[in-house]
Amino acid sequence: MTTAVHPAVERADLLIDLKRYEEARELLARRLAEDPEDVRAWVKLARSHLCDEKDGAKALEATERALALDPEDIGALVMHAHALREARRFPETEEVLREVIRLAPDYWHGYALLANWLWRIRALSSARAHGHIRPEDQKAGLRESAELAQEAIRLGPEEVYAYEVAWVIADLAGDRAVADRLDEAILRLDPHHEQALERWTKRAAATPGVKAAEAATLYADALASAPDSAPMRQGLDEASYRLLRGVRWLALLCLALAAVGIDLYATEGETQRELPLPLGQRLWDLVPMTVVWALGALLRYRRLRAGVRVNLRSLVRRRTWPRIVLGQAAWAMLCALLITQIPWTERTVPHVLFCAGLVPAVATMWFDRKKTG
Repeated sequence: MTTAVHPAVERADLLIDLKRYEEARELLARRLAEDPEDVRAWVKLARSHLCDEKDGAKALEATERALALDPEDIGALVMHAHALREARRFPETEEVLREVIRLAPDYWHGYALLANWLWRIRALSSARAHGHIRPEDQKAGLRESAELAQEAIRLGPEEVYAYEVAWVIADLAGDRAVADRLDEAILRLDPHHEQALERWTKRAAATPGVKAAEAATLYADALASAPDSAPMRQGLDEASYRLLRGVRWLALLCLALAAVGIDLYATEGETQRELPLPLGQRLWDLVPMTVVWALGALLRYRRLRAGVRVNLRSLVRRRTWPRIVLGQAAWAMLCALLITQIPWTERTVPHVLFCAGLVPAVATMWFDRKKTG
């Protein structure tokens, strides 16, 4: 029986990591023809079948050959458990993994793997016995799995997988506080962990009081670490759309200032300005609008991260509703400028312009909040 790792087996393992499974199997076949008692070669052969073909039967055959040579080989036992699961003999994996824990009580991975599978095994057993998963059985399975996961974390405090398993169990148990702490622990160990980063960013962006610019910055930072994350890209799009909706409010504020400047809705008994307004007054009406746009849009835009600014422009090109919102803002501003800059002699047309600028935006505000498409 050979237990030392042969160079050919090491090369095959690297080929499997590179997803060159056929080459790995050819190399392992030559090695096993040379030494059929190489336990490590049988284990790697099983791994190649599981990674490539998801063929539990072939993987089982290989792990059984390995265990026939050494029934207490931890690597062979773990791979055997994976093969059993792939072969749809899932409940049998519990006994195998408990044997791993018995033989290697300080090996964190055995506890983590059993924790990840045990609650599923218990749920499956409950469903088979009662026709459905009983809540008490589910709770008992999760409780035992949580204990195993905590032991895995104790034995492997730097191992991300142990925390991932614990997070799944806490999430299923509905313990959000524990799940959030586990996300933080995962990100301390692996700042680029995509799933934990997605969850943490989404939670931070959805915190009450977080403004659109802050949410967009959070998503942009997350995308810098996980550029292929579709949920983070969607989150950035949604936050960017919120920013564009804010621009529409600036335009409507300018429209309101225009109405005030021409005394469009003066109350009864209140003296209205005489029309047409003098040129100086009409030009002065532009000052508060300029201040609104300088502080509310330009300054805020310059303070945004470069990635957020790029996404704003991209969102307008890619999606329809952002263009509609910007179009409504531009139309409202045009109406505001027409109201203030033309020397009207009566207020009828300015009133029509005010309604024309206001109605399109107000008509869609109630349902376009979540439309980024």
